[in-house]
Amino acid sequence: MEKKHMVSDAELEILEVLWKAGRALNASEIRVRLEEKKNWERTTVLTLIRRLLDKGIIIQEKQDVYYYHPILGREEYIRQETRSFVDKFFSGSSKNLAAALVLEPLSSVAHLPSQYLYQLYPSVPGSQPL
Repeated sequence: MEKKHMVSDAELEILEVLWKAGRALNASEIRVRLEEKKNWERTTVLTLIRRLLDKGIIIQEKQDVYYYHPILGREEYIRQETRSFVDKFFSGSSKNLAAALVLEPLSSVAHLPSQYLYQLYPSVPGSQPL
């Protein structure tokens, strides 16, 4: 996945199925695994697979039918998406991201004491020295 391509939420559902399977799946297997969460028609699944192929995010191999698997593992994909997000919204600075989280606390970091945050980022407003 050399060139950065946006992946839609629906395409991500296909990728999650493939990552969870840990092996190549054909379109029917993908659809069956999606049925628990989605009621997509066969053509919808095939369209999403085609988009992922066109973007170079998955590859196909011909056996009795086509089987598909992702180019990148889930962790590497998340790393790339995170880097892209930080670059786009925080000038490439994880410190700017952390500052934004402190200024507008999310439930996952709201419990951190300001003294702890000061140790990590002493210039962040609202953090206090120990």
